[in-house]
Amino acid sequence: MNSALRLVLATSLLMTNFVAGATESATFSVKLLTTETALKAAQAALAKCRKDGFQAAVAVVDRAGVVQVVLRDRFAGAHTPDTAIGKAWTAASFRQSTMALANETQAGKSMSGIRQLPRVVAAGGGLPVEAGGSVLGAIGVSGAPGGEADEACAAAGLKAINDDIEF
Repeated sequence: MNSALRLVLATSLLMTNFVAGATESATFSVKLLTTETALKAAQAALAKCRKDGFQAAVAVVDRAGVVQVVLRDRFAGAHTPDTAIGKAWTAASFRQSTMALANETQAGKSMSGIRQLPRVVAAGGGLPVEAGGSVLGAIGVSGAPGGEADEACAAAGLKAINDDIEF
């Protein structure tokens, strides 16, 4: 075999391996909450708020912040659905609790400008839904008296689905 033919074959082989490798890494798979799981979390969070005497709204979003479920108790304020969605979106977007984000973005801190971004709700009550090291979505609660109470309701929602999402 002459050297020119060997060079062409070697180059072809390298290009084939390169293209095959690029094809394998061109996509990836993610895990998402089912609607049923999102609803179960929202119902558990709402039940916790009711048990504690609070009228609230609960929202669950997917990992991209797209709304999957919103529940509003009959006497929850008109602002609570939008606020719950905002908290869930914020927790999914920043991949942390909105309580932690609220603490990190207080006036005078280097990250305070984050509060000015559209849709960000830097107040307690939003928690990411995580399993197997991945963020699957987030839950947000609004209507209880204070971020700590909202977050307790959100945590009850997470607890209700914990066994369902572990992988």
